[in-house]
Amino acid sequence: MVTAYVESASGIASGGRTGLTAVTVAFMFLLALFFAPLFAMIPAAATAPALIIVGMLMMGAVVKINFDDVTEAIPAFLAIVMMPYTYSIAEGIVFGMLSYVLLKVFTGKYKEIGPVMYVLSVLFVLSFMLQ
Repeated sequence: MVTAYVESASGIASGGRTGLTAVTVAFMFLLALFFAPLFAMIPAAATAPALIIVGMLMMGAVVKINFDDVTEAIPAFLAIVMMPYTYSIAEGIVFGMLSYVLLKVFTGKYKEIGPVMYVLSVLFVLSFMLQ
C-alpha cells in the first residue's frame, strides 16, 4: 500500500496527471513479473552501486527538511534511518509517519495533522500488531 502511494506520488511529481502514468507503471510491473526469475539471478553485489546512487538522489530532499522544528526533523531522521535497518523503504516511511503523528499530538500541534494521517497511523499500528 505504501509502495503504491510512493509510485503514484513520483508519477504525479514527474507530470503525470491523466492516469496514463499509472497504466504505464502497471504494464511495466507486469513485464517485471515475467522477468523476475531472470532478475533474481543477479547477485546483490551487482545491484549495490545502483542502490547507492538512488540513496544519494533521495538525500537531495534532506536540505528541504525544517531542522528547527523537532516535530519535523525527528520523523524525517527516523524515516531515513529505518529504511536500511528494516531493509524496506515502506517500513521506513511507516516509522516516519507514525513518529510524525505521535510527536505532533504530544507537543500539542495535533491540528496540523489531517484526518487521513490519523487513520493511516491507526492502520499501521494495527498492521504491526497483527504481524
